[in-house]
Amino acid sequence: MPQVIVIGAGHAGCEAALAAARLGCDTVLLTLSIDAIALMPCNPSIGGTGKGHLVREVDALGGEMALAADDCLLQGRMLNTAKGPAVHSLRAQEDKQAYHRRMMRALFAQEHLEIRQAEAMEILTRAGQVTGIKTVTGDIIEAQAVIVATGVYLKSRIIIGEYARACGPQGLQAASALSRNLLDLGFALRRFKTGTPARVDVRSIDFDRMQVQPGDEPVVPFSLMTDRRLDNKAVCYLTWTNEHTHDIIRQNLHRSPMFSGTIEGTGARYCPSIEDKVHRFADKDRHQLFLEPEGLDNPEWYVQGMSSSLPEDVQWAMYRTVPGLERARLTRLAYAIEYDCIDPLDISPATNALRVHGLFFAGQINGTSGYEEAAAQGLLAGINAVQMLRDQEPLVLGRAQAYIGVMMDDLTSKGTDEPYRMMTSRAEHRLYLRQDNADLRLTALSHRIGLADDARMRRMENKAKETQALIQRLRDEGLYDRLKQPDVKLDDLIPDDAAYSPAAREQAQITVKYEGYLRKEEAQVRQSAAMESARLPQDLDYALIPSLRIEARQKLQRQRPVSLGQASRIPGVSPADVAVLQVYLKRRQADN
Repeated sequence: MPQVIVIGAGHAGCEAALAAARLGCDTVLLTLSIDAIALMPCNPSIGGTGKGHLVREVDALGGEMALAADDCLLQGRMLNTAKGPAVHSLRAQEDKQAYHRRMMRALFAQEHLEIRQAEAMEILTRAGQVTGIKTVTGDIIEAQAVIVATGVYLKSRIIIGEYARACGPQGLQAASALSRNLLDLGFALRRFKTGTPARVDVRSIDFDRMQVQPGDEPVVPFSLMTDRRLDNKAVCYLTWTNEHTHDIIRQNLHRSPMFSGTIEGTGARYCPSIEDKVHRFADKDRHQLFLEPEGLDNPEWYVQGMSSSLPEDVQWAMYRTVPGLERARLTRLAYAIEYDCIDPLDISPATNALRVHGLFFAGQINGTSGYEEAAAQGLLAGINAVQMLRDQEPLVLGRAQAYIGVMMDDLTSKGTDEPYRMMTSRAEHRLYLRQDNADLRLTALSHRIGLADDARMRRMENKAKETQALIQRLRDEGLYDRLKQPDVKLDDLIPDDAAYSPAAREQAQITVKYEGYLRKEEAQVRQSAAMESARLPQDLDYALIPSLRIEARQKLQRQRPVSLGQASRIPGVSPADVAVLQVYLKRRQADN
């Protein structure tokens, strides 16, 4: 009998299943289609602003996404290099079919992991405890923990103009059975929406009318464990919409499902459709678009920035107004997709359900968007399912520890009424939580749990030792203060050689140049640590605490914050309520 069942084999489900199995638990991974494992139904890329931080953190904790992204890379670019290191974010174009095959090989090669093509119909419980699942074909699989990572497949509906049908992304099967069961278990479901642009036949694209967007040289890998040279195998292209494009869209807004009321779900604020952009930003005369390859041997190209749910005839007309796409042949139409998700206020920062023991949720089912957000939640869910089975404390990452911690705190303290996307601006300690130091922040923690292996731990320690040795050399040679000057780089003082790895050189330069800012940031982190370390018992009955306002009692009782810090961020909990909790905890500790 398996100990853990994971429902869904998208980016969340893959990481959850691998983590649980690597920690020694017999795990079953259910997927609607083995052919859709780790599918990239939207953008053929990994990383981006804020998202690259998550990928590095998943890697530091022993996850698979970064390794797979490096193996399937088409083009790598570091974003925001004109700004400070806090917002530097790695982004890589991926061969989406190669990524699917790479992740599938990792799953099938993993000990303690079984993959099945099946649809979950019911999560079985007894006395508030998970006992397993039932499939639509009647099979019952018993387990002590279930991780729901269903992505956008729950009662999903594709919408193109006046046309709509029940199906998953790219015409795949929808999961129609589980939503009813989640309602029966007491979860309130919402409808969210996302979308994707059309795909274009490469033979119909005039790249000469577009701007070339080359990758970086050298290519920076995502994973600490990637030590081979990575090469750019493809280029991307930049073009723009124009007034002709916008006129066609404006003339057909009444046919847009988003404006006609056909779409019920709430869409992502930071990834709007082209019709939404034209409507909301009427003062703009153009919007940039990126043409991106979907694979080395794939003739389809992705039009980044032009997602839509407009009717087919409108899509053909508007795409063909774009420079370079005048003769475009659309191989797949753009579409919107609606799906069911839960309210993340019903889970803890450890991803477990508050009212059903042994049940975990990860990925877009929690109201997030993006492959990277999903992978991070899946990894956390896989770890904590095992921690629960071993009767050990869950791994809860704080806002000062990781972007994963920021995301989980945002979701479980504030909730979200739209698809949540990670951005660097969400982190108050972003200079401390850089992508370049994710391994230094998190690898030792994962190693203690048993997920990050000895080889990864040694590599992280070697990076830290190299960094300190290089900083000491700068001091010894009187170069430390010179490096602090704005226009001076480490390469100007100590030319690149084999003595120090690129990662150590980067770390040393940031440490020296931003020494003063980092000291202030670290002081702020220490100040907030006291609130985060003040743990709130999960069986605490807030109704029995005198002086708490009624609203605070209700909010705290529902959301079950893990610490005073989290309690302070719950809307409706005032500073006075937090003070009451502090006094209560002191008295409780004194009594014990």
